[in-house]
Amino acid sequence: MNKKSFIDKYIDKRIKENPKLAKGFEQQDLNLNAAVMVRDMRDDLGMTQKEFAKYVGKPQSTISRIESGSMNVTVGLLNEIATATKIKFSRK
Repeated sequence: MNKKSFIDKYIDKRIKENPKLAKGFEQQDLNLNAAVMVRDMRDDLGMTQKEFAKYVGKPQSTISRIESGSMNVTVGLLNEIATATKIKFSRK
């Protein structure tokens, strides 16, 4: 049985009070998961952000913003990175 944490309960309560918050929480969750996945992928390849950016055909600033969680990533962008690296993304 999976017990919800205090923060999960709080988020659920806030979303029930204001359903528009759900979209924001979903985007933040995607951003943070993407940050971890891209950083792990880059580390596994043994590349700097600059090298990785060139490898996937994106500006280094884009890779930096993804890894910091400050960019609202899209599934399309993640798919482009996965295609360029021939590595499949999977959510944990």
